[in-house]
Amino acid sequence: MDLIAVKDYCTGLQSRVVARLAAIDGKAFRSDRWQRPEGGGGVSCVIEEGGVFERGGVNFSHVTGKVLPPSATASRPELAGRGWDALGVSLVLHPRNPYAPTVHMNVRCFVAHLPSGAAQPAWWFGGGMDLTPYYGFEEDAVHFHRVCRDALIPFGADRYARYKRWCDKYFYLKHRQEPRGIGGIFFDDLNTPDFKTCFALQQSVGDHFLDAYLPILERRNNAPYGDRERDWQAYRRGRYVEFNLVYDRGTLFGLQSGGRVEAILMSLPPIVRWRYDWQPAPGSAEAKLYSDFLIGKNWLGGV
Repeated sequence: MDLIAVKDYCTGLQSRVVARLAAIDGKAFRSDRWQRPEGGGGVSCVIEEGGVFERGGVNFSHVTGKVLPPSATASRPELAGRGWDALGVSLVLHPRNPYAPTVHMNVRCFVAHLPSGAAQPAWWFGGGMDLTPYYGFEEDAVHFHRVCRDALIPFGADRYARYKRWCDKYFYLKHRQEPRGIGGIFFDDLNTPDFKTCFALQQSVGDHFLDAYLPILERRNNAPYGDRERDWQAYRRGRYVEFNLVYDRGTLFGLQSGGRVEAILMSLPPIVRWRYDWQPAPGSAEAKLYSDFLIGKNWLGGV
């Protein structure tokens, strides 16, 4: 296990992604370095009111603690009470143009320190990426999922299908009975066959992010739009907020572990709207999002 290598990769990934996004947007990201009283810290890189991004954040953190919070031990009760390290990169981008989708990506490594005398600490990797469009385009969905598949092909022919199903299941608003978006890939608790292989998979996911998202952003960012599209975007962003505050394990872990609130909640969009029992007009482009895209579809056919 080599946490220094993981940290070096994550900080390098953050720097690469921020540089590319800033070049596209035309505005620099604000960079805040912070320390956590209980242990560790991170760097938050945030953009607001940019030329392309209404809000976006690319955060690195490496935090430590003496006792694992409940969100980390819900599925691992045997680790309760252990000290821990958590490090990774998490990003969310909210473009201003309603035709350009919101995107999320994270890669992370977690270590639970076992009692003295144990052979080694318990460790695992997790992460993934997913796309949340406001207006659906099949070519965008196919492209995003194809790059997700390409990231995982070196690690097994069935890996993409497994992580795609996991993503569909995880990013699902149970109270709404609908997916958050068109999915992507998601994995957690990855600790086999060995550290080297798991770390390589995490790196491949992180390294494929820009290829998955930037072509879509470039296709949609200059599409003309008006108040109707912005109103719909604000309404659908409400679903993003609901998921992040009710279900997202990363948000819960950050808040339960005393993390930096500004960094944890940078994922929330700046303009959101809720309406009571509202439905889009039948046959509209907005209704098509529900009927043709928020359906857990296999975008790559027989894969």
